[in-house]
Amino acid sequence: MGMMAKMRNLAPVFIITVGALFVLFMVISDSNVLEAIGGRTNDVGSVNGIDISYQEFQAAVERQREQQKQQTGNDIPEEQFDQFRDQVWESLVTEKLIDQEVKRLGITVSDEEIKDIILGDDPPAFLKQNFIDSLGQFNRELYEQAIFDPQNKQVLLQAEESVRQMQYRKKLQSLLEAGITVSEDEVKRKFIEQNISMEGKFALFPNALFPDSTFKPTENDLRKFYDENPDKFKINAQRKLSYVLFRHEPSHADSMLVIKNLENVKKTAENDTSDFKYFADIYSETPYSIDTLTASGLSDEAINELKHAKIGSIVGPVPSKTGGYALYHLVNIIPSKDKFVRASHILISQMGDDAANLAEANRIYQELINGADFKQMAMNNSKDPGSAKNGGDLGWFGKGMMVKEFEDASFGAKVGVVQKPVKSSFGYHIILVTDESNSKYVVEKITNSVTESAVTRDAKSTAATDFSYLAKKNGFEKEAELMSYTIQESGSFTINSPSIPGIGANKRLVAFAFENGLNSISEVYKLPNGFIVAKVSEVIAEGLEKFEDQQPKIRQLYVVEKQFEKSRELALNVMKKANNNIDNVNQIDPRIQVVNTGKFNAASSIPLLGKDNAVIFTALSMKPGETSEPIKGLRGYVAFHLNEKTAFDSTAFNNQSATLRNSIFQEKKSVALNTWLTKIKENADIVDNRYMFFGY
Repeated sequence: MGMMAKMRNLAPVFIITVGALFVLFMVISDSNVLEAIGGRTNDVGSVNGIDISYQEFQAAVERQREQQKQQTGNDIPEEQFDQFRDQVWESLVTEKLIDQEVKRLGITVSDEEIKDIILGDDPPAFLKQNFIDSLGQFNRELYEQAIFDPQNKQVLLQAEESVRQMQYRKKLQSLLEAGITVSEDEVKRKFIEQNISMEGKFALFPNALFPDSTFKPTENDLRKFYDENPDKFKINAQRKLSYVLFRHEPSHADSMLVIKNLENVKKTAENDTSDFKYFADIYSETPYSIDTLTASGLSDEAINELKHAKIGSIVGPVPSKTGGYALYHLVNIIPSKDKFVRASHILISQMGDDAANLAEANRIYQELINGADFKQMAMNNSKDPGSAKNGGDLGWFGKGMMVKEFEDASFGAKVGVVQKPVKSSFGYHIILVTDESNSKYVVEKITNSVTESAVTRDAKSTAATDFSYLAKKNGFEKEAELMSYTIQESGSFTINSPSIPGIGANKRLVAFAFENGLNSISEVYKLPNGFIVAKVSEVIAEGLEKFEDQQPKIRQLYVVEKQFEKSRELALNVMKKANNNIDNVNQIDPRIQVVNTGKFNAASSIPLLGKDNAVIFTALSMKPGETSEPIKGLRGYVAFHLNEKTAFDSTAFNNQSATLRNSIFQEKKSVALNTWLTKIKENADIVDNRYMFFGY
């Protein structure tokens, strides 16, 4: 097939591509369907009174979802979909605000402009992308043929509208950029920061010379400091929440369902002539493999069964080391040069009196020798909470996995014999080795993870809804105690906080906290990790932090200020005695270090000081041979002497000027656009009703 024929075959792709760009404009229909059926609004929100319908929002979600799938090859995971929907919402709100600003500013785009762009020498990329041949050449003839084909009239109208929208935004951006200027001084300063290097030496008069304990401020001193520095204690309005989280996690029924399914697979495999791989390929969530595993790669339950299984038998379902459950087909058991043991212990903490701890360990050991039950003694006496709840059981482990004292005792013990107390950095251990293995297990496996089912998730949603209802009726704490729910506390947050400390990102929950008063109880909100019901537990008004609540903070700030004052006083005194010569400083006060900087520039760090901009930019303003007045740095006051500084290169400056100017312009443009968008969002009337549709 010739090149022209091949290019003509791309014309339908052109139609589809352009049409897809306008899904948004084609979706919005039947906008009153939900109102007619359910009697509720069909709008997910509005921007300055302009409604955003459910259909429009869903079209935007699906469009961006498809784009991500094309870019990454993966769909959005279910647990991330709410967050993804939030991103689409923010994007759509921004788009609406920009459209409104375009109209407000009276920006227009004529038909003639559109024609010139589409038929110009360099049409927009989205129009010409399907008319590029294998050599990267744009086929103008086929492009214009598609443009002027009457059958493509509707698609062309959509293309014109897309170009018009692009021009609206381009003109709006030009208006915003018109106010951005870059002065010659800014360009010169940028050049100096990037190209001028320096070398010198300095004397650091560190705040650390004056320990916190040196200062004994009275309450009156702190009160005066607090009153004189209100900016240091300003706070925005804040809220705190008490909450109950109904966490997304599998239930016992979900685990039993996986176990039952694997039991059915096992029964079928045992009564079938097909090899195990056949069943693994069908039922396993992990790719088929034959693995040689030691005790460290298997769960305790798996090892216990495999040790006593016959070659060729199927073991399980048992917990998998990586989570979920597994079936193991035992292919072989082979000797291992590595030994593994399973042990339990009772830990007597190293805290307190050592003699008393040893006496307690010996008492417990004697009771065990006399026949006491090890598991019960561990649960009652061990200070290792992780193993105590399991009767002291630590599971299987190999060498190098425990502290040396514990390892030596475990690998030197006989199975079933309680060991005398052994001391480690954790305390005294009473050890019982319950099993040992010198084997490797060659296995094929079928693994199934345990995930939260739809039934379990629905049950949690119902439980959260019931709790919210009853908590509003009978009290949050009372109902939580009655239902044995754990109440957690969030950190404080503001209305503009991106997330709630301890909870995570949820704008609807932030809005709830600020739209309702103290002790208000929420509806159910969705989080990536579960459902949440919250109560406004604390309302902090905008203003100043309370003196009584912030005395440790006030004292610390007071001490730091006094340390800087002492540092400055010392620097002035020493430099005066040294006749402003840094080389004499150490002789006058041996505590003061004099350090050579080596070469550095505005982007560099200085030895001992780090990236201390106050020192760096003071040095930039100095001439070689000069010594500065004491400079307030990050760690104290600094006297700086400049030895060398590269000369300003006018030729290099002229060569780099245009590039530097453009770099500064781009930085300013980015800041200006972000500032403008933030401002119009702050001033906009944005209504977000998505929770009515998606349960946020």
